[in-house]
Amino acid sequence: MTQARIPLQALEVSLQLIDALAPMIRTVAQHDRSLMDQLRRAAQSIALNLAEALGHRAGNRRLRLETALGSAYETRTALHIIGRWGYADGAQVEHALELVDRVGAMTYRLLHPRR
Repeated sequence: MTQARIPLQALEVSLQLIDALAPMIRTVAQHDRSLMDQLRRAAQSIALNLAEALGHRAGNRRLRLETALGSAYETRTALHIIGRWGYADGAQVEHALELVDRVGAMTYRLLHPRR
């Protein structure tokens, strides 16, 4: 796999995450609109910053990737909160956690490539 393909794959996984979150967002909104909004914005931030990183080089690219990774951590924590409050089906939460962990790992590797 070439280094150029990894950002596109990370972006695709971030969009799969949004697909997985869509039904959960509606359920969470019934319990906690603030948490729903935070989750939605954080997940969108992952995808949008990964996409923006594709068009940047050097420092600006790194900043976008760092922001995407931070948003992945935020999304992950929101999902844990949702699971602990019982706001969504456990299987849905677990699936979303797998996707956010995957995109987070891919983004981390973009920031810290193996030499």
